[in-house]
Amino acid sequence: MNPPLRLAVIQGSTRDGRLGPVVADWLRGHADARPDMTVDLIDLAETPLPTVFPQLGQPPADEADRALLRAVSPRLAAADAFVVVTPEYNHSYPASLKNAIDWHNREWHAKPVGFVAYGGFSAGLRAVEHLRAVFAELHAVTIRDAIGLQGVWGQFDADGNAVDPAADAAAKAMLDQLAWWAEALRTARATKPYAA
Repeated sequence: MNPPLRLAVIQGSTRDGRLGPVVADWLRGHADARPDMTVDLIDLAETPLPTVFPQLGQPPADEADRALLRAVSPRLAAADAFVVVTPEYNHSYPASLKNAIDWHNREWHAKPVGFVAYGGFSAGLRAVEHLRAVFAELHAVTIRDAIGLQGVWGQFDADGNAVDPAADAAAKAMLDQLAWWAEALRTARATKPYAA
């Protein structure tokens, strides 16, 4: 039997009073219940990354910046798959999430990415559409069936459980697809290194 897939759940919101941790914990609960996955939750508010980039191809000159990256980069590199949990800000996703994506490159290559988006009327899905183009540039494979939580403030009870069973069904379907891609791509990367 193959070892469990290593799933990194990236919680992208850093806003005060954010609902992101509730959404990320809900998704993590679904992934933790699966025997085929282990989960590493990366909260970008708890593991901030530098916002000033060095010259292209150079490491950060500042040791403090290198330390911030060491708290995140190895975890992304170790992952077999990702789920990005994101709100929608102004028809897109938060700057903190773009910053985390842009600090990395090979960490994303030939790995699948699923999405859980949330917001008001659009359920955060406009943010997902922008993220798909970014991850395509980074040689990642995005899962078609994203989860969109419309009117997210009423979607969870006081214990962090989804109030609509359809949300739980969507989480299972997305994780099933993600696991399929993660297993296939992990096998492919082990057989032949990805050529980027």
